[in-house]
Formats: sequence, structure tokens, C-alpha cells
Amino acid sequence: MKGLTVRWSLADAPEGVEEQLASYVAGTSHARFTGMPGLAYKTWRSVPGKWFEGCYVFADDEARTAFQETFTAGAADAPGSQIIGSPPILIEACEIVAIAEGAAGFVAAPRA
Repeated sequence: MKGLTVRWSLADAPEGVEEQLASYVAGTSHARFTGMPGLAYKTWRSVPGKWFEGCYVFADDEARTAFQETFTAGAADAPGSQIIGSPPILIEACEIVAIAEGAAGFVAAPRA
């Protein structure tokens, strides 16, 4: 499987940006990625005041490359960039070595 990480810095973002991002994910972004062809799953992660990121796992290199090229071309205008006020500081492809599902199971939800 092929991974992609997109990270924004929150160091200079406006106060309350984490809640704005969480609301955007719940109201718009989650639905956009649910059922996306070639995408195995996506998670949204945040460390308040430090960073916000999307972690993508694609079924193959072709799907990742297509998404990465399209996203990178418009990264400065992406909704996350607009909310945060700056473009991503990192767009990085990676290899997913393994995935394990714990006994608690996996729950796909627009807000955790």
C-alpha cells in the first residue's frame, strides 16, 4: 500500500482554527473521501497549536500519484490552507509497511 502525508503548521494559525478544521472535516471533507476510488482510508490528525495533517493510504502507486499531483498543484488553495491561512509545509509520499486492526475495531466516523 502507498501512503501520503499532508501537513500544515498551526504555529501562526488564528485562534480557534482546530475547531474550524474539525467542523470542516465533519461537514465536508469526510464525505468527499468516503468511497473515493483507489483510497483505502484517510485519517485526519492534529496537535493543537502545532500541526494538522491528512494521512492517506492508497491501494496502489497509480492512485497515490494521481491524487498527489492534483493536490500539490492546488495545495495553496486547498480548503485546509484557506482555513489555516497558509499552504502545507509537507506533502510526503511513503510506504505503508503493515496495518493491524485492534480488538476495539475500526470505526469510520466524520468526528472522533
